[in-house]
Amino acid sequence: MKKKLILMTIAVLGTYGVSFGQGQNPECMTNLSIYSEHVKVKNYDAAYSPWKMVYETCPDLNRANFTYGERILKDKISKSSGAEKDGFIQDLLALYDASRQYYPAKFTVAGVAEDKSILLYDNKMASDEELFKMLDDAFKNDRKNFKNPKALYLYFSSLVDLHNEGKKDLQSVFDTYDDVTEKIEEENNKLTNRITQLLPKEDAGTLTSKEKRQLKVASTNSESYGKIASSIDSKLGALADCANLIPLYEKTFDEKKGDITWVKRAVGRMFNKECTDDPLFRKLFEAQLALEPSASAYLYGGTLKAKDGDTRGALADFDKAAELETDAVKRSDILYKAATIARKFSKSQARSYCNKAISANSSNGKAYLLIANLYATSANECGETPFEKRAIYWKAAEMARKAGRVDPSLSGRANQSAASYSAKAPSKTDIFNSGMAGKTMTFKCWVGGSVKVPNL
Repeated sequence: MKKKLILMTIAVLGTYGVSFGQGQNPECMTNLSIYSEHVKVKNYDAAYSPWKMVYETCPDLNRANFTYGERILKDKISKSSGAEKDGFIQDLLALYDASRQYYPAKFTVAGVAEDKSILLYDNKMASDEELFKMLDDAFKNDRKNFKNPKALYLYFSSLVDLHNEGKKDLQSVFDTYDDVTEKIEEENNKLTNRITQLLPKEDAGTLTSKEKRQLKVASTNSESYGKIASSIDSKLGALADCANLIPLYEKTFDEKKGDITWVKRAVGRMFNKECTDDPLFRKLFEAQLALEPSASAYLYGGTLKAKDGDTRGALADFDKAAELETDAVKRSDILYKAATIARKFSKSQARSYCNKAISANSSNGKAYLLIANLYATSANECGETPFEKRAIYWKAAEMARKAGRVDPSLSGRANQSAASYSAKAPSKTDIFNSGMAGKTMTFKCWVGGSVKVPNL
């Protein structure tokens, strides 16, 4: 019977990898079987003793010693207090370190640092200096595997707190902000690419059970990145307003104007924060153009021309920017930014750039959100009666919902916008009084197209 239990355990935990050198210890194999069965039913108290025996005697017997051990110790931590709780926390910290020792291919440098920092932070057992150093080392040494949304926020948040205490300068805050937001965008792009592949199959009803799980996981993780990105922006807050950016960049311009990375980040931040009226923006743009006549440089040039009233020149620069960029995602982002500028003088041009952005990257939810806003702000242009004017909000809500679907990281904003637009659309009473229920309305303004009035 005992032999049968051990063989079943090897089969079940085979994916974790059993070390048969250690596996010759029958007591370890038996206790591995026992604690694994208890963990499966979340009976962590019963799992603790047999797990502890295996972990201390045969640590490299199976990776479950670490994956299941984490669950067991987290349960102990949640149910204890005082010195006993501190002891279990220290045990879990040691387990994270040991996971790298025995299974370095399975437990990454960044992953261990993320787990340790979050554990210490949640239990108020580390200073901002300690947390930042741990996460900064991990990010710089293992950026590829630094993916935990909470850890990314904690990394940046601890730095801002140190800056507020006068221990870190503002430039380091901006540099880390750029690094962290770029990482979030990278990871979210991977998720939205997979979502884009699966959505047509979902619409057609042909998703396999595995693909349904993949779509759910990708959507959930993308939404998490969106929430963290919003929290990071909130944490940065007024530190990145024009009043801080301009004197900082003026102070370091002469020293840094030959550093293309610094120049691109500086001009990009001033663009995003709409500090483009200051003469420094033009100096930064010209420095970038001299160092690297890239796509983004033409985007900024078009922005300046738009401010000077040269609409034709601005559009030509936007088109040149899109032409130069070979990466589809970056090209889509440039086209979206061009749309945000073009909307100031032409809503139809702005939509055109949004549609080009979506063609380059169908996961560009920001472009859908902008189109939704363009529609919503055109209500008075798109009808004669109050009912006709308000009908445009149905079309705006549709675009907003699509934004959250293709890029779940925007789902919070998208759902809020869709709800707001829907609330402004004709009510059931309005629909009844109009006699338009179930009929199609055509828009004769720049928006064009049509919308089907909901049935009552």
